[in-house]
Amino acid sequence: MVLSGLNIPDWKHAPMKIAFTASRADVAQAALQALSKRYGNVPAAEAEMIVALGGDGFMLQTLHDTQELHVPVYGMNRGTIGFLMNEYAEEGLGERLDAAEEAVINPLVMVATHADGTTSMGLALNEVALLREGPQAAKLRISVDGRVRMEELVCDGALLATPAGSTAYNYSAHGPILPIGADVLALTAVAAFRPRRWRGALLPKTATVRFDVLEPDKRPVMADADGISHRHVVSVEIRSDPTISHSILFDPGHGLEERLISEQFT
Repeated sequence: MVLSGLNIPDWKHAPMKIAFTASRADVAQAALQALSKRYGNVPAAEAEMIVALGGDGFMLQTLHDTQELHVPVYGMNRGTIGFLMNEYAEEGLGERLDAAEEAVINPLVMVATHADGTTSMGLALNEVALLREGPQAAKLRISVDGRVRMEELVCDGALLATPAGSTAYNYSAHGPILPIGADVLALTAVAAFRPRRWRGALLPKTATVRFDVLEPDKRPVMADADGISHRHVVSVEIRSDPTISHSILFDPGHGLEERLISEQFT
């Protein structure tokens, strides 16, 4: 089996070197002990496969933590949601890994400029969201590829989501679900006040999106990249980075593409 240019041995001929990692939840820790005893557990730096035990949040954390290793990640649900995870079972893990289907996703890279003039960076596999920090609505100016597309959006916030993240916060904010293979990003408003009925836009994956915060002292805004907050921002620039890729594995017939389609008919 070959994934993302990596030569991974077939389990029947040479058992894979697996690094198991788990969230702090008791059920995940119990699974970690059981699977490690059954299949062995090597350090992540020596692994040919990483198996993450937890929920979607832990999967995102694992992908971020192992980004430099270029090793596929297979998740088993020991959390509450598990959209990015497979069903948990102790038996037949080797055969499941051999048969797994791959989804490759590229993260969003965010560069935020803060009120004090400093900058910070973040990576997001799901979305980058700008959210108001105070009691008053945020005012944002939106530019795409250097051209101002909306002079003023008054809202609780706005977000840019990848296809993989389109069923998360984006969907809760009434944004569209995107097929995993679509080369587009979803730009979605969060509780838009003016224009009141603006529902967002679909943008090419190659687009660079810039948010400028209007009246930042009166209407402070933070930027959130996959749950990591950057406070008091005055501008944020976001783009997809094709040079960074994450390989997620799914059981046959239950891949991310199928899940994204099924979600729209639930």
